[in-house]
Amino acid sequence: MPELPEVEVVRRGVAEHAVGRKLSSVEVLHPRAVRRHVPGAEDLAARLAGRWLTAARRRGKYLWLELGDEARDPASGGEALVVHLGMSGQLLVQPVGTPDEKHLRVRMTFADGGPELRFVDQRTFGGLHLAELVEVAGIALPKPVAHIAPDPLERVFDVEAVATRLRSRRTGIKRALLDQSLVSGVGNIYADEALWRARLHWARPTATLTRPKIRELFAAVTDVMQEALRAGGTSFDALYVNVNGESGYFDRSLAVYGQAGRPCPRCGASVRRDAFMNRSAYTCPVCQPKPRNAHL
Repeated sequence: MPELPEVEVVRRGVAEHAVGRKLSSVEVLHPRAVRRHVPGAEDLAARLAGRWLTAARRRGKYLWLELGDEARDPASGGEALVVHLGMSGQLLVQPVGTPDEKHLRVRMTFADGGPELRFVDQRTFGGLHLAELVEVAGIALPKPVAHIAPDPLERVFDVEAVATRLRSRRTGIKRALLDQSLVSGVGNIYADEALWRARLHWARPTATLTRPKIRELFAAVTDVMQEALRAGGTSFDALYVNVNGESGYFDRSLAVYGQAGRPCPRCGASVRRDAFMNRSAYTCPVCQPKPRNAHL
């Protein structure tokens, strides 16, 4: 599933190619792609036609397009088109007349006659829906996203507040990193990579972490995400691509995630894979020794 860097790459592409343009029509080709929009596909298409895309925003792994009744005037709309990429969702910018993708679910055309914005989703776990914008701590967020905590790349992210909450919990550090009510956008890949950089085992109890260590960890989270952004994200298959259909290549730089049995880039020990929450956790047994009081 795409994580924060991958969603941010898509957001930047949409911001460059679609923001500031007026929608002329929306064609829903598969009802499952708009199942979260309770009034249905016809309502979604009717309410989007004639609206301007005024901004492309993101919090954590959540992406939305702000809508206005005038160009670059989000205050006139108060709504957003929320985009769930799911396991295989893609937002693609395609010239008009480009043959339809096999798994094309929604087509958005623009009044200027320029490139279309297409939602393609092989597994149809993702989708689009309209949501009201609400204000949370001075920031306009779609109502379904209002409960999600800021992510480490946001200016409003407060590492000291997060440290206080972390130290009060009785859980392992990786489980806490994946808790979207505590910090958003950190998924399995970047949690493992950041923990390796900070030399922390995934089961280390959060209550045992010092504030300097927590700061070090979130500095590692930020660094690994920024590096992934520069590489266009992490693509293990053709399901994650940017708006131009190009894959990211950060997978070539992964130190431990998915590297079981390979040497740790830092010490040479064989990377270990453990079962974790129906997924996997990858660590170096030398650089990240398991604590005696681990939360497994």
